[in-house]
Parts: sequence; structure tokens; C-alpha cells
Amino acid sequence: MTNEVKEIFGSGAGGARGAGGSRAAGAAGGSRGGAGAAAGSPSALPAPAALAAKVRTLAPSMTRSMQRVAEAVADDPAGCAALTVTGLAELTGTSEATVVRTARLLGYPGYRDLRLALAGLAAQQQSGRAPAITTDIAVDDPIADVVAKLAYDEQQTLADTAAGLDTVQLAAAVTALAGARRTDVYGVGASGLVAQDLTQKLLRIGLMAHAHSDPHLAVTNAVQLRAGDVAIAITHSGSTGDVIEPLRVAFEHGATTVAVTGRPDSPVTQYADHVLTTSTARESELRPAAMSSRTSQLLVVDCLFVGVAQRTYASAAPALAASYEALAHRHTARGRP
Repeated sequence: MTNEVKEIFGSGAGGARGAGGSRAAGAAGGSRGGAGAAAGSPSALPAPAALAAKVRTLAPSMTRSMQRVAEAVADDPAGCAALTVTGLAELTGTSEATVVRTARLLGYPGYRDLRLALAGLAAQQQSGRAPAITTDIAVDDPIADVVAKLAYDEQQTLADTAAGLDTVQLAAAVTALAGARRTDVYGVGASGLVAQDLTQKLLRIGLMAHAHSDPHLAVTNAVQLRAGDVAIAITHSGSTGDVIEPLRVAFEHGATTVAVTGRPDSPVTQYADHVLTTSTARESELRPAAMSSRTSQLLVVDCLFVGVAQRTYASAAPALAASYEALAHRHTARGRP
């Protein structure tokens, strides 16, 4: 083992940052200490079942050498669990340092913890798991096959998002939302639809919320936010400037900030107190990333809403009932013209 790897092992437990965890420290404007402190502790280690989901989510943002390591452990967890750090480096044509860095990016303090997770994942797979389905949709696929493949992909996206979601970060975001004076939500394109969905849900339980798809309005409203307010940025890539700018402004004005993104190391997380990571499914010619990203974002939004409704049940329940009652007369009863 090289001195560089020994150094990484030695500092791993204290320095690791959960890949689905907190905002980047030292962001412009100063860090407010995100909720990523739990990363690196035993309870914060990703469960074995979440390993494959993390590889799918984080692989696009990895270097090519790290991707080789990540793909190797996801494809053959049993075989890789039997290898030393040197053996895995040789298998993937990389270095020991690359193996350790990959392990840390996947949320483990070091390679030893990754090996334990691989052994656990291998045991789960040996106990019986459904065979993988090829989900690439061909131009001449029958419509029944299209339905089956899309259904499988959606299920996988939801399972990956649930497995990789940091519940500590989620709970902190729920707490902030439940007590917020006002919530602003930013998103454009497909993410803008999700922002509107979250906003209308919060409004129906009596909370003050706004969704801004116009980037100018988003920024001019963000300057009005202050401590006790919440700003949420929804962006699959994490690099959408129209979403990052208002979140940065909200961050600098003291609001609690949340990023819902498929790239936990992307620029938007620099200004997020809490990062909620969504799954990144494979993109194909007939299935753009916006489809799967929207599915995973909607799951996160529903988790936020239900969590807030639980915390504010005394006021949320009557508000929700009143919203149903307000529209009841617009629905025709069954059997009536």
C-alpha cells in the first residue's frame, strides 16, 4: 500500500463527506455548516442495497478511472469483495488511491467499509433477485414492450432514489419547511413542473409558497428572503444558472436553502444547506434524462410534503379539507348528469 493510500485511510473517517450529503463547505459567501456532519459515521454509511443506486447516480460525474472502479464493484460485488485495494486497482487498471477515492465518493470512509458493503450486497443477491431487464427502447418495439420497459425503468428510478436519499438531510429540510415564514421554489423546464407541484401542495395545507420559473422574478423575490424563510432549487444537472442564482441570493440573505439534484457535487450545492439527491437513470434516444429525473424529483417532493403535513397536522388537516370542500361543487356525483 502506498503512502498516499495510507494517508487517505488515516484521514478517511473524519474527512469523508457523504456523496449524497451536505453542501460544499467554503462556498462563496461563507459556509453555514450544512447537515453533512453525519457523513462518515457508521450510521451514515450507505446500506449495501443502496450501493448500486449510488453508482448509477454518481458515475456520470466521476473521472473515467473512478468510473471503472465503480462499474467493477457494481457489476461483481462478490468478486470485488474478495480483492484487496491493490487487487481491485490492478483489476480496473487504476491506482490504489483511485480505488480509495471512489470508495469515499460512494459514501464510505475507506475501502475496508466498501468491501463490507460489497459482501453484504453479494449476500443479498445470492438470496435471490429478479434478473435485470434491458430497458433500451427500440424504434420497432411493440407498445406492450414499451409499457413494460418504461414501467421497469420508473420502478428502478424510484427504488434508486429511495435507497440513496439521505433521511437526515430530508428531516432537516422538513423541519425548516414546517416552520418557514415563506418558501420559494426554483426550477426551469421539467424541473419547473416539479417546483409548481411542490408549491401547490404546500399552499393546500395553508403554507406560503411561490414557484418562480422566470429567472428575473426568482432573483428579485429571493432578495426579500431572510432567516426563517426557505428556498428550494430543483435541478437535475445541478448546473442550471437560472436556478443557481436565486438560490445563491437566498443563501446570502439568510434563508435556509435546499437543493434537489441528481449531481450531489454540482455547483448548486455550494449554496445549499441541505442536499437531497435524486437518481440518475440511463438516458436513451427515446427516453431523455428529463423523464426519469422528474420521476425521482416528484418522489422527493412528495416526501417533503408528507413530512411537513405530519409536522403541521393540526393546521394542515383542516386546510386540506377546506381545499377539497372549495372544489366539491365542481365534481359531478356518480350517476348524476
